[in-house]
Amino acid sequence: MIYLYFTVLLISFAILFKCADWFVKGACSIADELNVPKMIVGIVLVGMATTAPEFFVSVIAAYLGHPEIALGNAVGSVICDDGIAMALAAFVAPTAILINCRALKAVGFFLLSIDFLAYFLARNGQVGRAEGLVFLIILVAYFVFMIRSHRSNIFRTEQVNQRLDKNPPLSLKKSQLKKPLLLFLGGIAGVIITSRVIVWAAVNIAIFFRISEVIIALTVVAIGTSLPEISTCITAALKREGEIAVGNIIGADILNVLWIIGMASVVNPIKVEVQVVNFTFPYMILVVATMLIAMRIGCRLGKVKGLILLGLYVVYLFLTLSLFT
Repeated sequence: MIYLYFTVLLISFAILFKCADWFVKGACSIADELNVPKMIVGIVLVGMATTAPEFFVSVIAAYLGHPEIALGNAVGSVICDDGIAMALAAFVAPTAILINCRALKAVGFFLLSIDFLAYFLARNGQVGRAEGLVFLIILVAYFVFMIRSHRSNIFRTEQVNQRLDKNPPLSLKKSQLKKPLLLFLGGIAGVIITSRVIVWAAVNIAIFFRISEVIIALTVVAIGTSLPEISTCITAALKREGEIAVGNIIGADILNVLWIIGMASVVNPIKVEVQVVNFTFPYMILVVATMLIAMRIGCRLGKVKGLILLGLYVVYLFLTLSLFT
């Protein structure tokens, strides 16, 4: 049976990368046709789609009474997104990924703020329904902010403004959106389905080797549900669409805290060991802060910075195995 699980993993990886390719093509085309900055597309559309596996796994885990999987998956996915997905994107990108520092300043501060808030609320080992509702309310406010920011051109780049003068009105281009939407939606479906299969196989492999539940959540499940972000970031970087990769990760980080932890705790209040909270949340904040500082320096993310992020993830794996086994 163990050979079946490994075979399913390998096949699913191949399908996942192809779906991610459709995903990025669709997202970029939508951005072009609607004159929407690609940073916005990455943060909102791609971010929500690629965090769908984390969302369903955490909510189902909470409902079934597995709080460590619910919380560990969300926090572990943030660490995985920044330490693996963003690092690999920096490695494979033909040139250093350019960062929209004006946009980064706003969303970066917001991301760190909600991470600290999440730690403050969970520091006693519990995240109740009231805390979950707070996260969901903040999420709504976040989307309102994004819409207003887009309208006031906070996130627009010079390139986007130039494109506005050249493109015909939106009403004349609706027919051109059909193919990009099909690619985007097809990519979403493929990414979610294959990610779920990967998680199923990975969890069964972990159980076969008798790995504890918290280890499964923080490593195997988190990596499995983060594969959409990883594959999407790599694909976007290879296609020189660095803004999509950056926006995807920042958006996924925000959604992992507000959307996933929030909804999971509303479905069923989360209770975990204080030791788990006091390790995972501070380390999450450390990795997120390191990624944001790396992006802010020079407004670009290169291979050296990617190596630092990957190194932090390796240390995280070592500490996780040391503390919880």
